[in-house]
Amino acid sequence: MSIKPLRKAVFPVAGLGTRFLPATKQMAKEMLPVVDKPLIQYAVEEARAAGIEQFCFVTGRGKTMLVDQFDVAYELEHVLRERNKTKELEMLHAQALPPGAIVSTRQQVPLGLGHAIWCARSFIGDEPFAILLPDDLMQCDVSCTKQLADAYYATGGNVVAVEEVPREIVNRYGVIAPGATTGNLVEIKGLVEKPKVEEAPSNITVIGRYVLMPEVIGHLSRMERGAGNEIQLTDSMAKLIGAQPFHGVLYEGRRFDCGDKIGYLEAQIAFALKRPEMADAVRGFLKTYT
Repeated sequence: MSIKPLRKAVFPVAGLGTRFLPATKQMAKEMLPVVDKPLIQYAVEEARAAGIEQFCFVTGRGKTMLVDQFDVAYELEHVLRERNKTKELEMLHAQALPPGAIVSTRQQVPLGLGHAIWCARSFIGDEPFAILLPDDLMQCDVSCTKQLADAYYATGGNVVAVEEVPREIVNRYGVIAPGATTGNLVEIKGLVEKPKVEEAPSNITVIGRYVLMPEVIGHLSRMERGAGNEIQLTDSMAKLIGAQPFHGVLYEGRRFDCGDKIGYLEAQIAFALKRPEMADAVRGFLKTYT
């Protein structure tokens, strides 16, 4: 079996970010910073660490700043150069993407995650592709997407990042029906989106990291509505089971739900504590609040 290289990633970033109003009234929620870097940049850097070369943002109205974040800022670079801000200039150069590496497409109507991925169908073509939801901020020694990429190359099929959650909250997630487990790979025999707690096949849930085969687009194209009357990605992924290999990766690392205010605040602390130049100061001021 010939396994195509994993070169493409899709970032569904069309959401309104209503849980963070008024901060997100004018600013895309994916531009909210954790310490000094926006959520979207963490996601792109994670994908690049997995060997991803092409990036597609599925955006909505007023989200052009997401693409601008990775463009060349000539005026800013000129000022930094004049002021001998070498470190800051090198940082900007490191985050810029090569010409032609980034594209964007619009999701004009909010019909769900599955619809957002379908909007990127021309970009995806006939290649495997990664999906990264920037709201899920990952703190991993090895890029979470790299862990999925390694599993894709080992299995030749679909892989998703999974984790165990308390049974009482499985109705918030896509949940897998697990099969055999080998190391950190769990065979997936079924998928259901936001099941009732008593009907969930397990407490192993899918998080916002995927590597999928292009055949999922054919299922999404049927525009079938699922949970919440939306076009659910989980429903179309489920139709690949049995036709293609499908595994969950019990990833190594931590996930922070930055679509939630508490998760976002926790991420600020956790990522600050990983920075040697500020860790001691952060620990010091945290003591004053306990």
